[in-house]
Amino acid sequence: MAKKKNGDFATQVVGSVTALAAAFVARKALTFAWTQATGKAPPTEPEAPEVKLSEALGWAVVTGVGMEVTRVLAVRAAHRRFVGSGDGADADEA
Repeated sequence: MAKKKNGDFATQVVGSVTALAAAFVARKALTFAWTQATGKAPPTEPEAPEVKLSEALGWAVVTGVGMEVTRVLAVRAAHRRFVGSGDGADADEA
């Protein structure tokens, strides 16, 4: 990853704050969706022996994927809004 230019500090701060806010909202939305789909609250301690393995793994996958997708989208949107639309030169390097 290339070194950031001077002045990117503000962009990093905006991205971090946006990611935190998005994570909070995403966690609430995922909890609500899990409760609606399963009829019970998600496990608070998935590693506890009382929690079924399928339930623990399901919640881990849902939160892991959901939180990371939300974080990526929120940070990208914040950077786009803060820095500008850009020319797409750094888009999706594999």
